[in-house]
Amino acid sequence: MQRKAKACVPGVAALIAALLTGCTAGSGGDGGDDSKPGGSGSSTAAAQPGKYRTLPEPCGEVDTDTLDAMLPGIAEMEDVEQREKAYEGTPTGTYDTDRRVGCRWKVESSGASHHLMIDFERVVSYDGTVSDDARAAEVYATKLREAGLTRPPGSSSEDTSPTADDSEPGDKPQGGKNARRDDDKGKKDKKDKETESPEAGAGSSESATPPPGLEPRTLPDLGDEAFIDDALTTSASASRHRTVTVVFRTSNVVVTIEYDEQPGRRTDVPDSKEMQDKAQELADGLAGEFDE
Repeated sequence: MQRKAKACVPGVAALIAALLTGCTAGSGGDGGDDSKPGGSGSSTAAAQPGKYRTLPEPCGEVDTDTLDAMLPGIAEMEDVEQREKAYEGTPTGTYDTDRRVGCRWKVESSGASHHLMIDFERVVSYDGTVSDDARAAEVYATKLREAGLTRPPGSSSEDTSPTADDSEPGDKPQGGKNARRDDDKGKKDKKDKETESPEAGAGSSESATPPPGLEPRTLPDLGDEAFIDDALTTSASASRHRTVTVVFRTSNVVVTIEYDEQPGRRTDVPDSKEMQDKAQELADGLAGEFDE
């Protein structure tokens, strides 16, 4: 019996050693903090992160000369403290300033009220197989469709449509599953507003529809891709209210500029070309800051 027991000891020891070796190899490890599909440990290579990891301070991105031109009411302010506060603007509230920041200015003048808003959104993809740039291109594409536009033929960016199921939190447009239905309704309402009043353009050569060459369109040579929208709200009982919007994408950041003018007199109509020129000049300056 003793001899038999001695013969079994080496076999038991070998079995225990094999079990310990297997447990050691399967535990611990270098898990890292990348839980995205396609990260380390995955057979699929992770997509590249976006170029930008931070966002600028939005209220400091617009110089005083630009504000003077876009918000003429500032120059009319006699109170120095009030004027300085107007120049500073008001930061827009966001849930995560690392991902999204913005600033607003609103100034009344003797002839009209003007409103300016800039918004910076740094898009992050939480899908390891989709790059930050590709996700930002989807966010931009959503804004493009909301303006009733499409990417020009031969565009390098794929016009992929983010849906409520595949968009990441913070990346999808507000409205969830009903966003597209609401967008269609908004476009119809916008068209109705532009044509409902026969007085549109009274006292001015400007009509409800921007002149040829100033209609909503994509813009070349601004960021990676860009477009401009121009909407005039008209009614028989209120003044004409024009909003010019410029949106551009540079890598994984989407920048939105909204410039609004509402004249004090009901028959006055804000000038498309003047407002578009000012909005595009601001967009060019902001894009240049990202390129530096």
